[in-house]
Amino acid sequence: MSKTITGNSAPNEQPFSLKAIIPPLMAIIVGMIMVILDSTVVNVAVPNLVEYFSSDLKTIQWAITGYTLALSAVIPLAGWMTDKFGSKQVFLATVTMFVLGSMLCSLSQTSTQLIIFRVIQGLGGGMIAPIGLAMVFRLAPPERRGSIMGMLGVPMLLAPALGPILSGWLVEYASWHWIFLINLPIGIVGIILGVKYLPKTEKKQAPHLDLLGIILAPIAFASLAYGVNQGGGTSWTSTGAIWGLSVGGTALILFIIVELLQKHPLLELRVFRSSDFTRGIVLTWVMQAALFGSMLFVPLYLQQIRQYTPLETGLILLPQALSSGIGMPLGGRLFDKIGARPVAFVGLTFISTSLYLLSGITVDTSLPIIVMCLALLGLGMGLSMMPLNTHVLNSAPREWVGRVTPLTAAAQQVVVSFAVAGMTGYLTSQIDVHMGEMTEGGNPLVSAVMGFNDVFFLSAFIAIAGVVMSLILRKPKMEDLTPSKEAKKADPAMMIGH
Repeated sequence: MSKTITGNSAPNEQPFSLKAIIPPLMAIIVGMIMVILDSTVVNVAVPNLVEYFSSDLKTIQWAITGYTLALSAVIPLAGWMTDKFGSKQVFLATVTMFVLGSMLCSLSQTSTQLIIFRVIQGLGGGMIAPIGLAMVFRLAPPERRGSIMGMLGVPMLLAPALGPILSGWLVEYASWHWIFLINLPIGIVGIILGVKYLPKTEKKQAPHLDLLGIILAPIAFASLAYGVNQGGGTSWTSTGAIWGLSVGGTALILFIIVELLQKHPLLELRVFRSSDFTRGIVLTWVMQAALFGSMLFVPLYLQQIRQYTPLETGLILLPQALSSGIGMPLGGRLFDKIGARPVAFVGLTFISTSLYLLSGITVDTSLPIIVMCLALLGLGMGLSMMPLNTHVLNSAPREWVGRVTPLTAAAQQVVVSFAVAGMTGYLTSQIDVHMGEMTEGGNPLVSAVMGFNDVFFLSAFIAIAGVVMSLILRKPKMEDLTPSKEAKKADPAMMIGH
């Protein structure tokens, strides 16, 4: 088997050296930070975008949902693209396209333009995370993967920590346009580091491109997200909900059939034959739905209900990111020692407790209580996220690592888009319900807060389901999915595409 990464034989002959992988690790981290930073800065700016474009929350949230759906649409192409052009080349190209998309977003004149340019931005950045994770996974030896993945998470959490503060400062003292322009210097640094430090890659014979899968996947995911949004915001029997769910569901079924019949599928769905993989990824989806569906609404509550400025909102959100930074490496080390189940159980317990406490906030809940809830939420997120991701990768055959990372990354973006679309619609409808029940002379803010309470309670319920599901995790048994003879001989560092 030919090597796809030159100079990668050294790790097989020499002891593992942390110093040796830091330069390429930094190149990958900078590229991934840019994508994560972009998500956090937009969340804080949503109220300002609603006002600037004279739009409403349900419209502006599509700038987030459209972005995540665009990410999910191109993520599955990561394996094929790296086979065809090489992982280093594709990584650098996607970073460049993401920067160009960010510049377009900063030039938006209408909410429609912003949504379209965010989709373009998502198409550019979708492959950055799966390619980066696959490269890091291949650089780390099995016994150090939890620690290395945890180390990867610490600098990446600088983006959620600094993003809201930076976004708040830019929105308050400059303009919202700069929340996209900040990607320009970060992207340039990432390109320079990547050119200099990422290992050279060779092109491989790319498999047949699954064109039918490429067509069906975006139709399925976008239609389902639209249907969920309409169902949660209007009625599950509304025309939009019925059409969205019907078209999306049909396209999803066809997509699954096509992928299972393809010799070289867009997403390697056969890996779900592994019960350990299935348990791990379903639990990851539950955690992401609870987390990311609710995280959008904390900045909204702070700005629209409590009237905090964008900068003050960013500072209030800082403890959440800092506690994640504490939990991430701790979760990685504990995973190496005791496995995913106890760490995920504790992390999800923290998440569900925090969300339940947030479901009881009022118009005048003290700030220390809110900060405590956010810090607990961040700690739970840090503890559980990397152990679950590493558990999922370890549950797949080594020959499919390159295919599993696009699958897990695409699934995450789809789940996040569903959660954002569904919970935004749910928030809007619940606020309307409570407004309708308000007595004459009542405080509208109280009715609005009750809508936020309902969303956080729903998120807490989802997280509690995750706590229960974490009890069925077990250490992966690789005999469930036996790799081919070639895969047994191969080093996963050689296999970004397969």
